[in-house]
Amino acid sequence: MRVTFQEQLDEMHSLLIKMGMLCEEVIDEAFTALMNEDKKLASVVIKKDKNIDLTERDIEGKCLKLLLQQQPVASDLRKISAALKMITDMERIGDQAADIAEIVKTGELGAPIPSVHLGEMAKATIKMVRESIDSFVKSDLQLARKVIADDDKVDELFAQVRKALSVGLANENATQEQVLDLLMIAKYYERIGDHATNIAEWVEYSITGVHRSEEIGEDQ
Repeated sequence: MRVTFQEQLDEMHSLLIKMGMLCEEVIDEAFTALMNEDKKLASVVIKKDKNIDLTERDIEGKCLKLLLQQQPVASDLRKISAALKMITDMERIGDQAADIAEIVKTGELGAPIPSVHLGEMAKATIKMVRESIDSFVKSDLQLARKVIADDDKVDELFAQVRKALSVGLANENATQEQVLDLLMIAKYYERIGDHATNIAEWVEYSITGVHRSEEIGEDQ
């Protein structure tokens, strides 16, 4: 019985890694599409988001099967419950990468992109996603906590991008539509950073058995 359980747990782990790689792929490609204004690549990203949705359902099914058919001990129960939470954030990362790609596909962003340092924010966010997934794969508590701390940097970059869009684009002859599109893209990256933070917090929980929300509750 325990051997079968471990095999199923390993399958879940492998699928989580696969889903994480798919997330990394779509946000990397969404960024490339954005910086090159590549509408064809943007269309590819939108289609790939469906693969993330399918993988989420597959993992969810395996997690529920483990919970219903097996009797996981406390440490395994943490892994399964953390996995169920993580896939929700991964699915949303895929959605937001697709949302960025949709703006690239349908909009005309033009020259303002480099001038507002949006690329710097995108790279920081992509790094957070990559490291949050790496922290899960390696059960690396220190890396998970680094991702959580890095969310503040992304928030600061978002504030800088927003200020640049509101103040500095008059000299770029940007249209109001371009400014709004770029602001939405920046907001999507900020949300992706939040989801990467959530993933890292669930990795931390799966290792320590304590979630940060519990620590906040104890402090109040």
